[in-house]
Order: sequence, then C-alpha cells, then structure tokens
Amino acid sequence: MSTEFPASNFPVPADVTVKPLEKSSSTNRWDKCWEEGLTPWDLGGPTPILVHLHSTRSLPMGRALVPGCGSGYDVVEIASAERYVVGLDISDIAIKKAMELKSGSPKAEHCTFLKTDFFTWCPDQLFDLIFDYTFFCAIEPVLRSSWAKKMSELLKPDGELITLMYPIDDHEGGPPFKVSVSDYEEVLHPVGFEATCISDNELAISRRKGREKLGRWRRSQCEASV
Repeated sequence: MSTEFPASNFPVPADVTVKPLEKSSSTNRWDKCWEEGLTPWDLGGPTPILVHLHSTRSLPMGRALVPGCGSGYDVVEIASAERYVVGLDISDIAIKKAMELKSGSPKAEHCTFLKTDFFTWCPDQLFDLIFDYTFFCAIEPVLRSSWAKKMSELLKPDGELITLMYPIDDHEGGPPFKVSVSDYEEVLHPVGFEATCISDNELAISRRKGREKLGRWRRSQCEASV
C-alpha cells in the first residue's frame, strides 16, 4: 500500500519517514496529513539508534536541536539535565502532539518545541548537537545547500551534526527524495564539515535495513577557527 503525500504527486511507501517541507506554503498540507492519520514518518517512539547513542553517553552534552521533530519522541528521549533539546516543526498539529508528549514527561523542563521554519529561524544561542533524520530527504534537493549553510550557522564551531541518511535507494521524485552519502558530502564539505564516521545503521527497523547510514560530522579545524 502506498500513500500520496501532499507536497507532490509521488506515491510514498507506507514505511517512509519524512518530515514536513520547510516552506510556509506547505503547512496546511502537512497538517492535513496529521489530521487524516497519514503519518508514516511517525515511528510511535524514539529512533532506536538515537536511543542507543544516548544510553551509551555517545552524544554531546549542552544544547541540541532536532529539526522536523514531528511528535517529539527524539527530543524528549535525549533531553536531560545535561542536555537541553529544541524541536522544530512547521506543522501546528505536530507541535501540539509534541507538547502533549512533553507535558507528560519528567524531562519537560529540559526541552521545548517551536513551530517555525528551519531556514529562517534565528535562535539566541547555538547548538552543541544537531540530529537530522529524514529532514534532509523531505526538502527539495535545490534547498540542500541552504540546509548545509543553516546547519553551519546553528552549530557551535566544536559541535556535532548527526545525520541518519534515508532513504538510500534509486526511486524517482519525492518527497522523500532519494539520498546518498555523496549528496551530504557535496553540500557539507563546502561549509567546512568532514565526516568522522559513516556506518550502516545496524539498529534500523527491519523494513529500512540496508537503506540507512549513520553519519557523524564536525567542522574541520581550519573552518572552526575562522
């Protein structure tokens, strides 16, 4: 069974996890998906590999950002007294669901959710960690360079960008748009990011195994000192 997402005429498989396109004109269309329960991007819980990284204390402390946060599971999962987490989404309904999740969590004081456009948002403070899961594949490919530039603007010079790359396949159209490691390198290298690790996601849910890679990125030393 496939589901047609509102931002295009491309039929999206039911296991695809996409987040809303960061364009204000798409807000109502993504809200309609939430209203009708057409939300295959929602896992119903936090991303398994992120749970693992958090439980093994493999994530930077400080301030973290999750763009395209949806229901907010990943935000609440990694929030702690040592890590304040901000979740962004362009959908009113997604943010409402995320706030409901937060209200019932003992971690409520360590996270927040904002309805805003990632590309135009200008926070008062930078981040030590940014986690991107399928946000990259949900935006139009022509916006990927802007995505990378914004990541470099939001992240502290010594911060870390973690990308869970999906879907790595050969389908046409989107969203979600197909991705590859080289797609990330093409836009991240020019703004000073280098991968410290790229590996298969062994904790991917079964129907996505083989189509996800975990990338961990930091700015090169020369770029960070500029």
